[in-house]
Amino acid sequence: MGREKKPAILALEDGTVFHGTAFGAATTQSGEICFNTSMTGYQEILTDPSYRGQFVTMTCPLIGNYGVSAVDAESSAVHVRGFVIEELCEVPSNWRSEQSLSDYLADSNVPGIEGVDTRALTKQLRVSGSMRATLCTDGSLDADGAVAAAKAAPLMAGSDFVKEVTTPDGYQWDPQSELSREWTIINACAGEELIEVEGEMFRPLCDPKYRIVAYDFGIKRNILRSLRQKGFEVEVVNSRTPASEVLAMNPDGVFLSNGPGDPAALDYIHDEVKQIIDKKPVFGICLGHQVLAHAFGGSTFKLKFGHRGGNHPVKDLRSGKIAITSQNHGFAADGDALPSHIEVTHINLNDDTVEGMRHRDYPVFSVQYHPEAAPGPNDASYFFEEFANLIDQTR
Repeated sequence: MGREKKPAILALEDGTVFHGTAFGAATTQSGEICFNTSMTGYQEILTDPSYRGQFVTMTCPLIGNYGVSAVDAESSAVHVRGFVIEELCEVPSNWRSEQSLSDYLADSNVPGIEGVDTRALTKQLRVSGSMRATLCTDGSLDADGAVAAAKAAPLMAGSDFVKEVTTPDGYQWDPQSELSREWTIINACAGEELIEVEGEMFRPLCDPKYRIVAYDFGIKRNILRSLRQKGFEVEVVNSRTPASEVLAMNPDGVFLSNGPGDPAALDYIHDEVKQIIDKKPVFGICLGHQVLAHAFGGSTFKLKFGHRGGNHPVKDLRSGKIAITSQNHGFAADGDALPSHIEVTHINLNDDTVEGMRHRDYPVFSVQYHPEAAPGPNDASYFFEEFANLIDQTR
C-alpha cells in the first residue's frame, strides 16, 4: 500500500508559490532555499551539517531511487529544513537500501515536496538569488500564509548555526580503526590484502603517523575517514574550545572543518584560530577556509546563489591544472580583502571567486571545496597528502 498523497506548498519570500505533493514529515518549516546540481548523493546532502537552516532543491529530476543506507550518512542526523524535488522514487532498488527516502525524512521530522518544476525554481534562484522560503506539508498554511512566513524567517546572513551542530564533547575518531576502512570490490589487485566484514571487503588502514586536533564546526564523517586513511589520528573538539587547550595537546597539526551559516558571525572562533596559525600547521576546508580568511584579517561575503554540486571547475594557479570539484557553500572569501602575506592558490573558473589560499610565512592553507566528497570527483583528494607533507616539513 502506497503512501497517502497530500498537497504541499512551497512559498518564496518574493511571493512565488509552488504546489506539489508532500512526502516525509507532515510539518511546516522555514529557512533559506538553495539548489544542488549533483546527480547522486542525496543522503550525503541531507545529513551534511553545512545545510543546517536550508531547504535543498535537487536539479536531478528523479530522487530516492537507491533508497537510504545508514553507512552513507555524513552525520548522525538530517540537517536540512526541507527537501524539494521533481519526482520521488517510492520503490528503491539497491541491495544496500534499508529504508525509503520518504520514511527516512518522516523519521527525522523533515518535510519534502515533489511535483515541483525544479528547473523553473532553480532558474529563479539563479536570477534573483537565494531567498527565504516556507515549506508546508501539514495543511496549516495557505499560499498567502506561507509567503508571509517566508518573509518573517531569519536571514542566513548573520546566522550562527555552528553552535547547533558542533559536538557537545570532544572525542577521538575511530580509535579501533574500523570506521575509516576503505570499501572495495571483492576482486582485489594482485597481492592486495583485504579485510572481510559481513560479506563486504575493505582495505586495511595504515598505522597513524600524525596526531591532529580537528575543530568541529559541522564536520562530515567522510572528512574524518579521509584524514584517518591518510595516516592522521584525529582528536575532535567542540567549536568553542580555546586555542590554549588545543595547543596544550601539542598536536602535529590543526584541522578546521566545514560547517553551516555565516562565517562573519563567528568572531569567537576567529579569535581562537588567530592564536594557532603561527604555532601549528593548519588545514581548513569550506567554513574552515572562510574562518581562516577572517583570522588572517580578511573578510567574506554572501554569494548570490552559492556553489552546490559536483561539477565545479577550479584552477590551481600554481600549476595551471584544472580540477572538477564538489562544493557546498553560500559564502566566499573576499580575495581583494586578503592581506599581502596571503596567497590565493585556487580560483573558481565560473566566477573567479577564491577557492584556495595559503599563508606565505606559516604552514597554513585551505580550500573552499570538498576534497573528500563522496560520491563526487576525486580530483582534489591530494590535499590530505599536502597536509601530511606540510607537517613533515615543520617537524
